[in-house]
Amino acid sequence: MALAQRLTHSFRTDEISKKWYIVDAEGKTLGRVASRVASILYGKHKPQFTPNADTGDFVVIINADKVRITGKRAELKTYFHHTLYPGGATVEEFKNLIKTKPEKVFMHAVKGMIPHNRLGAQVIKKLKVYRGTEHPHNAQQPEILNF
Repeated sequence: MALAQRLTHSFRTDEISKKWYIVDAEGKTLGRVASRVASILYGKHKPQFTPNADTGDFVVIINADKVRITGKRAELKTYFHHTLYPGGATVEEFKNLIKTKPEKVFMHAVKGMIPHNRLGAQVIKKLKVYRGTEHPHNAQQPEILNF
């Protein structure tokens, strides 16, 4: 007598339907928005989640310049980058970066929460961040995501 085996199906990228979501970041905490967005980009909210395939959805973040952070982080948080050349160190403060390039703040936060490999590089391309309420993705009919 052979027992019936249950095989786990590993989904491929072309077997998954991808949706578009829109997130309004106005008045929300940066880390909480970034962690939820990273989970959606990676596909962990779907029952078809497969860790070695891109099963996630697209996310559009609007009002990125109106996000908030708690405590003294607005004055203390810095972003460090080095070009690997002598004297190539650059340090940017959060309070200046959120005024000039709020898209970079969100990309940095979300990028740190997804895998640091080729799949992660593919997943981060599905994140679209915009400073104001206008975005060019109305044709994709994004659903509003509340959390």
